This record gives sequence, structure tokens and C-alpha cells, in this order.
Amino acid sequence: MNHGPARIEINEVGPRDGLQIEKTMVSTDDKVAFVDALSDCGYARIEVTSFTSPKAIPALADAVDVMRRIRRRPGVIYTALVPNVRGLERALEAGTDEMNLVMSCSETHNRANLRMTRDQSFAELSQVLAAAAKAGAPCNVSLSTAFGCPFDGDVPADTVLDLAARLVDAGAAGITLCDTTGMAFPTQVAALCEQAAARLPSTALTVHLHNTRGMALANAIAAWQTGITRFDAAAGGLGGCPYAPGASGNVNTEELVHMFACMDVETGVSLEPLLAIVRSLPGLVQRDLSNALLQAGPRLALHAPPAWLAERFPADA
Repeated sequence: MNHGPARIEINEVGPRDGLQIEKTMVSTDDKVAFVDALSDCGYARIEVTSFTSPKAIPALADAVDVMRRIRRRPGVIYTALVPNVRGLERALEAGTDEMNLVMSCSETHNRANLRMTRDQSFAELSQVLAAAAKAGAPCNVSLSTAFGCPFDGDVPADTVLDLAARLVDAGAAGITLCDTTGMAFPTQVAALCEQAAARLPSTALTVHLHNTRGMALANAIAAWQTGITRFDAAAGGLGGCPYAPGASGNVNTEELVHMFACMDVETGVSLEPLLAIVRSLPGLVQRDLSNALLQAGPRLALHAPPAWLAERFPADA
């Protein structure tokens, strides 16, 4: 097996990507407490909220308050989604460290998700990147449907790479390749990551995976083996896409951390406090979450042997 980097970074997207589509309105106090608890786990980045119009995403209408009230842990980069220049201004006023911009690689998904054509989105993001550069604020661009679109099907790799290169030329410091609706598969992920690294050698690349079809961890391994060191993930697998019927959420942070820990790959994230957070999530979002790792425990969570063994094998007792 080809080995990837010995250390990776995890960007926790649960507070933004996760909570934005939950039916339950989570209070500002609970959002702040959620982010503060995550800060104690050792993340490289936490995506806190979204500075979109409150009308567009009512669940995150309190973005300014949340970003201002969270406890900033040294070494953690606190990011937020920013859709336009006005959103950038609000994010900067609230003390956001890094901006995350979004557009789709496929035309139909971009129109459905952002109500704009790709050309319109690119023009808008170019303005944001220029304004952010003047303010000295780094920006990452997340490219939705990089591995397939629920409307248009396969998206040619050249389409993804050309768009990424144009955005880097416009000022993006990083690019996230997003498997928005869980259509990716391992050999596809490896191929696109290799091509992106070759095309954009000085650009920070992140991979954003969903577990809709049960391949998120396999896809993470495929990306890691090509040298990818940055991954998006959501505690408890929160999140999803409104344009993918039956789609599950993001790759579970705890499962990603546990897997890489078993492989001696350092993530910086402590599993036990993260699992404690995950246990509290059903109460936060008011629904049950299916979680295999939480049910089974970490790989070396051992159990007491059956009591009858001591009677059956007394010499070994």
C-alpha cells in the first residue's frame, strides 16, 4: 500500500454545513457552546457559520453574534462561508480568520444551489477575492460537484481543474474539491487529486466528502495516498445537500480521526472529547443520529471476558 502524509489537518464543518440544514433551530448559546467544545479537541480549522442572507439561511441568521462570542483557542483558524462582498464585510467585522467561498463545477447545480449561472458566480467570487486581498483576509474556494452532479452526471476533470485554476489566478489561496452529494469513488478521487496537485502545486488542496453511498472513508484513504493533507468533516456526520434525495451528511469526523489514528497518522484531534460532543448532538439537533463508532467504541475499547471463563479454565485465572 502506498503511504500518504504522516500528519493531516481536519476542518470541522459541523457548525456551519451541518446546522444550516437542520430542521431544529439551534440557539445562539448552544452554537457558541458547540464551537467552544470543538475548539478543545485540537482542530486545525473550524467552520463556524455562514454570512449569507438571513432570509436564505434562517438557521444561521445569528452569524455575527456566534463569531463574536466564541472563545478563540490559539492555533485554531476560525472560518466562515461568505457568498458576496457584503457577507465578507460582515465576516471581517465579526473577526473571521479565513473565508470560504462556494460555487459549483456543474452548471445546473450552481443554478439550483446559488440561483446564478457559473459565469455570474465566478464574477461575484472574483469581487470577493479582490476585496479580501485588500483586507488581508485569506480565502478558500469550495468547488461543489467536483466528483459528479445529481443533475448533470459526471463532471469532466478538465472542467474542475480549469475552474480551480481560474479561481487561484483570481486570488484564492486554497481550493476544496467537494463530493457534494456522495457520488465519488476511490479511483476517481485519487485521479482528480493527483491532477489538481500537478496543476496547482502551490495551492492548498482540501477534500470534502459525503458518505451518501458508504464510500467516504475509502475516498479519504484514496485522497490521502496521493498526498492530500486537508480534509473537511462533520462531527456526527451532520450536513447534507438539499438537492440529493436520500443524501446523508458529511464524512463523520470521529470516524475519520479514529481511522487515521489506527494508521498512525496524526490529526491533532483528540477522539475522546470529540466522542463526548457527538453523544450530545441528538439533543442539540433534536433527532437521532446513527453512529457505528459511538455504538462499538474505538478499536481497542476492550470488554470484560465472560464470567464463566474463570470457572471453565481455573488454571488460567
